[in-house]
Amino acid sequence: MPSDSSPAAPSPAALSPAALSSSGPGQGAAARQDSALGQLGTLAVKGRAPKTGYSREQFGPAWTDDSTAPDGHNGCDTRNDILRRDLVDLTLKPGTHGCVVLTGTLKDPYRDATIAFVRGVSTSSAVQIDHVVALGDAWQTGARYWDAATRRAFANDPRNLLAVDQHSNAQKQDADAASWLPQNKAYRCAYVARQVAVKARYGLWVTPPEHDAIARILGGCPGQ
Repeated sequence: MPSDSSPAAPSPAALSPAALSSSGPGQGAAARQDSALGQLGTLAVKGRAPKTGYSREQFGPAWTDDSTAPDGHNGCDTRNDILRRDLVDLTLKPGTHGCVVLTGTLKDPYRDATIAFVRGVSTSSAVQIDHVVALGDAWQTGARYWDAATRRAFANDPRNLLAVDQHSNAQKQDADAASWLPQNKAYRCAYVARQVAVKARYGLWVTPPEHDAIARILGGCPGQ
């Protein structure tokens, strides 16, 4: 790892003031889209770093509550935090202090489909939690240089998480905007705007094809 050119891990105080909140898929979209094109211009553009050394474990235990991300240390794992935020008509498991979601309904932003969620060994996977900026993509655009605490915060930051259908999540994997976009075209503006805001917040870069794909989408968004 080249020490003279490796970016330092971003500290919370130094993170870019992105127009991004802990909101779910339908909230704050207009504000994000309005500023996203300008914010895209602030991101470094360079080639993808090798994926050498990447594993999910580099970002800490999955859905840990032990992180400095918003809602960290609230007594509930990150997956259930996002389910409670993004689903409606919830029922919660008694005795979990309002944490564990038993049932609910998701209006999936990626396919514009309605999905019934039922907690269970064979049913929970119908609704999954997507990292809008995928962990593998983040690793190759700067996160490999972060410390463990920053990577754990990134993996559990609700600003980078959405409840979505299992098919879309499996299809996307670690793709960036140049390789994968939501099937629901009406959501693409909000989707790439959120990616830009997350990358700006954490000091990640974009590749030339990713930059061009995002710019093309944002250029056709309402209000642009």
